[in-house]
Amino acid sequence: MSSSTNITTTDNSNHRDPGLWFLEQSRLGSVPGPTDMDEDEESPTELNTINSSGGFLVVSPDKLSARYTNVNLHGHDVGVVQANKSAPVKRLVYYFEIYVKDAGTKGQISIGFTTDNFKMRRQPGWEVNSCGYHGDDGFLYHGQGKGEPFGPTYTSDDRVGGGINYASREFFFTKNGTVVGTVPKDMKGPLYPTIAVHSQNEEVQVNFGQQPFAFDLKEFEAQERMKQQMMIEKISLPTNVSHGIVRSYLLHYGYEDTLNSFDMASKSTVPPVYIAQENGFDEQDIMYALNQRNTLRQLVRNGEIDSALVKLREWYPQIVQDDKSATCFLLHCQKFIELVRVGALEEAVKYGRIELAKFFDLPVFEDIVQDCVALLAYERPQESSVGYLLEESQREVVADTVNAMILSTNPNLKDSNGFLHSYLERLLRQLTACSLERRSLSGDQGEAFHLHRVLNICKKARLGAS
Repeated sequence: MSSSTNITTTDNSNHRDPGLWFLEQSRLGSVPGPTDMDEDEESPTELNTINSSGGFLVVSPDKLSARYTNVNLHGHDVGVVQANKSAPVKRLVYYFEIYVKDAGTKGQISIGFTTDNFKMRRQPGWEVNSCGYHGDDGFLYHGQGKGEPFGPTYTSDDRVGGGINYASREFFFTKNGTVVGTVPKDMKGPLYPTIAVHSQNEEVQVNFGQQPFAFDLKEFEAQERMKQQMMIEKISLPTNVSHGIVRSYLLHYGYEDTLNSFDMASKSTVPPVYIAQENGFDEQDIMYALNQRNTLRQLVRNGEIDSALVKLREWYPQIVQDDKSATCFLLHCQKFIELVRVGALEEAVKYGRIELAKFFDLPVFEDIVQDCVALLAYERPQESSVGYLLEESQREVVADTVNAMILSTNPNLKDSNGFLHSYLERLLRQLTACSLERRSLSGDQGEAFHLHRVLNICKKARLGAS
């Protein structure tokens, strides 16, 4: 897929110089892609010795274990302690575990989640805005004193976990690495991992992720993502519509040879795939100058920038007549980059003094000019912080710019911004916008949406099925 699939929910195009939109795509090349951790959120790391029912339990010096030291006389003599921070919400799943070192005299241990104003003399689940899985009876308590049958009891040497599945909006609990059950997450506000002990000598150790879990959290997350993918796969899409979308993408970016092969393959299927006109694709806009766009794309992708500039001046002089436009800037930068790529550093310096110097005093180009010049400072520029300029994706940005600018010269263009994005990319932009809106409606809880991660999951699913 073209480099222009760095999709945002806002249109950054500039009507005076549409090439500025692609200049921004070039800048995105220097920004690291999304990691598994969506955002930098602080996670629980230890037990909170301040917010606990102090007289009924002792927390160890490392703040990762708690022991009941009293003799309970009534239901309010619970030893409760929360984590030092609330569960992070901007991820797919949050999870923690306890190891029951000693079940004590009655095994009245519980694990769950509570809010910051929870009464610290009550078991999790006994009060509103709390939920807890209890070891002595295996019941789940969810906001009231009466529990419901939920899972097996647990005792000494058992490892029990509590988690929040933000995708399904459920709490889930585990015992010795196996999911016991789930319950709807209907509590709002920050939720704190919470444990409780309630009879003499009960002792638990807490694992907030410092040690490997008994439960395979990575596999659980992978299964949750696969569930989402399977829901998408169940959506029926007529073959001619999907083919039309792919075909429009190839047309838009001038992939003429691939398009011809695609059309041949479509005709050879049984039955042949016919592209219906009612799909809403106006091929006249994106058929425009297909052969010339294909030629220029190949030249740029091969690093033949001089030849591309010669063709542009011959075929579309209006695109390069402003030698300080974003399009000219990207082409001159790419020529400079290609010289560095082949080790022609003296020639690169000479070219930079002539062509890049024109952009030194223009703030909109300043950062990329500096990155280009910085390539000269490194013995192995590919491994440097500006190495992104030497990647194939940078050539694609320049090729996309030239392609779009040619499409913009079409006198019959109906959509004033249609040359910037293919129909496929417009659909992906809409998907991104809808996903972000859906997340905001759930209080911004759950995994942040990253289009590239979604596409990679789809790719892995395809490879796994083949």
